[in-house]
Amino acid sequence: MDRNLSAGGRKISSLFDAGTFVEIGAYIKRRGEAEAYDGVICGYGSVSGKLAFAFVQDSDRTHGAFDEAGARKIEMLYDMAIKNGAAVIGVFDSAGAYVAEGSAALSAYGRFISCVARASGVVPQIALYDGLCTGLALTVSNMFDLSVNVEGKSELYLTAANKENKCFNPAINVKSEEEAYAKVRELVEILPQNNMDDASAMSGDDASREVSVEGATGKALVEALCDNGAFTEIYAKESGIVTGFAFFGGKLCGVVASDNTCDAGKVGGIGAKKAANLISFCDRFGISVLTLVDSEGLSDCACGKCTAMIASAYANATCPKVTVVVGKAYGAAFTLLGSKSLGADIALALEGAVISVMSPESAVAFLLNDKITAEKSRAEVEAEWSKKYASAVCAAENGDVDDIVDGASLRARICSALYMLAVKADGAPERKYARTPL
Repeated sequence: MDRNLSAGGRKISSLFDAGTFVEIGAYIKRRGEAEAYDGVICGYGSVSGKLAFAFVQDSDRTHGAFDEAGARKIEMLYDMAIKNGAAVIGVFDSAGAYVAEGSAALSAYGRFISCVARASGVVPQIALYDGLCTGLALTVSNMFDLSVNVEGKSELYLTAANKENKCFNPAINVKSEEEAYAKVRELVEILPQNNMDDASAMSGDDASREVSVEGATGKALVEALCDNGAFTEIYAKESGIVTGFAFFGGKLCGVVASDNTCDAGKVGGIGAKKAANLISFCDRFGISVLTLVDSEGLSDCACGKCTAMIASAYANATCPKVTVVVGKAYGAAFTLLGSKSLGADIALALEGAVISVMSPESAVAFLLNDKITAEKSRAEVEAEWSKKYASAVCAAENGDVDDIVDGASLRARICSALYMLAVKADGAPERKYARTPL
């Protein structure tokens, strides 16, 4: 079969800018089978002018069956990608191992796994599920940084006996193959090529542009603040936390934003995992993290494991971290969502933000019921308590936030912080020697 006319050939060409795809290992065949090309197509090209590498499991070649020859080609691809510091895209569509090779096919998967592990944290790896992905191939794909799933087409399972994949949570879920390939291209375009790359971009949007953020939360707030309103959401499964990528003054950020319209923005298991995955990815590739907090605490579905997950992600990340309390920040949500105590470089709060161990209503009911009289209503007591114990001013006086800003200038303050942190180092710059007074 002409590789240019096969399903895999068409797919891999569609990933790259027109006319830029170059195949590698094009004539490698299965050992002992003179007419049998393996089920993997590999090569490189440009995506919006950026170098990228890709492999496609070709369902038109023995159903994309994976074999020793395919592993050799993928090893060649990864060697080139790591040496040249460029992203790897993997399109998964295979019925499984080439059974006739026996243990050699199983070892091929081991070599595939080793390639992905070696590149992890060096170059971004994006998996696209465009058909079957089973057994060890599913294991490999879950080692990639981000994944794109096609609803109704992607089939993922470890064993044929258990096709219900409860653990599956793609970064991006789309409805068509065309949309899937477009999303992969979008990710490659915005992400850094490697862990030493600066993902800055010319946006044409004024960093000092005034914004209107009143009443905005979650995705709507991010779109109001970021460059040109362009927000690439990932892990969009419903929860009180929104995650994704956006540029601010030309600086790429991973964004974690509470959505107060969904379960009052509370931190639950799904939201914690989404945030932790994004923060970990950003830390591996030196991408700044912006956290927008508007949360009324922990969800009823939260557990110690999920709160530990998000706490560890923030505390261990050394990438630039900017946090803004834009609304409510009650209890553990304030601490867990990128607080200064967990290592935020800059922490801001909007005027009128409420930062409290518990909601003012609960605090008054718990502590100050005796202060409610015929002369002083519950609402008045709650207002007094909020002003004294739960205001952004109180948090600033304690050093828990660095400054209080008005909504219109919030974008400018975020961009300013990101510019300042652009060359953040882990520790002080090394000096040769100190100045001696002469």
